[in-house]
Amino acid sequence: MTSPQPRPAVIATPFDRHGSITPAELEALGLSGDAIVDFSLSVNPYGPPPGVRAVLEAIDIARYPDPDALALRRALATHLHRPLSQIIVGNGSAELLWLIALAFLDAGHRALIIGPTFGEYARAVRLMGAEIVTWRTDERDDFAIQPDEIAVLLAQTRPKVVFICHPNNPTGRLLPLQALARWAAAHPATLFVVDEAYLPFAPNAPTALTLDAANILVLRSMTKVHALAGLRLGYAVGDEAIIQALRRVQPPWSVNALAQAAGVAALQDEAHLRTSLAKLAAAKEALLQALRAQGWRPLPSAANFFLLPVDDATACRARLLEQGVVVRDCASFGLPRHIRIAVRTPAENECLLWALSKVKKCLE
Repeated sequence: MTSPQPRPAVIATPFDRHGSITPAELEALGLSGDAIVDFSLSVNPYGPPPGVRAVLEAIDIARYPDPDALALRRALATHLHRPLSQIIVGNGSAELLWLIALAFLDAGHRALIIGPTFGEYARAVRLMGAEIVTWRTDERDDFAIQPDEIAVLLAQTRPKVVFICHPNNPTGRLLPLQALARWAAAHPATLFVVDEAYLPFAPNAPTALTLDAANILVLRSMTKVHALAGLRLGYAVGDEAIIQALRRVQPPWSVNALAQAAGVAALQDEAHLRTSLAKLAAAKEALLQALRAQGWRPLPSAANFFLLPVDDATACRARLLEQGVVVRDCASFGLPRHIRIAVRTPAENECLLWALSKVKKCLE
């Protein structure tokens, strides 16, 4: 007897490996979460604003959340100076990526992904049966984007959707917005998805929202900069027609009441955000200087993380884990000789420096 079978694209699409150490891996190693310092997690290490926990206690979890997330979307509309109709809230920006694929991609379509980058872009495309076209940055020029090469590829492939991370994960490099403006103008039928999950960590970096193009959709993550990863919260800003298409394919009540309330509270405390980002920027500079003093060569990055060349990323991660430190093995990005390090507090960064001094054999 033949059993029910999923679509071929589902069977052919592997899971994407994400960075942070899982409870299952900790259990297998006989460790507890309190026993390690996690530099693979690119989240504000200073935590959410104090008011977030207070509002969470007041939420009645026996009631359904607002399916339209009106309070949060209104707060975002005020924050971004955008109309409510141009904003959608999601269960993390990852959900929004899947909604984009569901709404705009089908078998026979092409999607261009500028890599190496977040693996969920490719996974969402594959699940819809669409074709992936990839352009990759090169380590030889520190993973900088080459706009002219991408322009040629756009003209050749005519993708339905383009996924770009700004600043990029894991390289931390920024997208030249003037180039994006030219691409969007030359290809009005292409949806350019700009993932700005880490942009708040890049001081004074421009946002793609300033381009105000109808075929540019900007994604943001509140889980990263506001340290709400356990609640999952993100949003997208774009043309009303694109936002309406995403709302049509979004499951009802996908953003829970706790996440919505936490998002509103986080937006109200700008002082906490400014203070924590200033401390994080200072901690990053101090960490980079200390790493260079040890003989390492951290690569340029605008984000709160950076790549570090090593001899063997998998082996380096394993050795650092023995010292109580977790870093991101970038082999899953196609970078087997790089680890990604997210900056944490000065005291935690000292733990990393000590651990790296013990594993000098990983040095390139």
